[in-house]
Amino acid sequence: MENRGIFTSMVYGLITILVIILSVSFIISLLLRFTSLTESSFSWIIMILTFVALLVGGFVSGGKSKQKGWMVGLGTGLLYSLLVFLVQFLGYNNTFSTEQYLFHGGYILTAIIGGVLGVNVVRNSRMV
Repeated sequence: MENRGIFTSMVYGLITILVIILSVSFIISLLLRFTSLTESSFSWIIMILTFVALLVGGFVSGGKSKQKGWMVGLGTGLLYSLLVFLVQFLGYNNTFSTEQYLFHGGYILTAIIGGVLGVNVVRNSRMV
């Protein structure tokens, strides 16, 4: 039963990540459509916001599980990377490039940090 709760918390984290990324994508697409901005002007902002989304998703999954934050964060990051890989491979018939492997390694590490922070914040807030 414990593993089921851990997986459920990972799914909550993944859903959080997807909601954040889809919201940011919608806002950026509106900015690109109705302003004279270009995609290249958003590349760093998109990368930073993706890392923030993974941090928040790891935080949510760690807070939801209340235990094993590094493992829950790792699972959340891996689920996100697997989802992106499946979309890219099945939808566009491409695999990850070396640069993408590095980015996804950073995403997983960020989700792990978020998971550890989520567990510790929830534990410390219960002690007060």
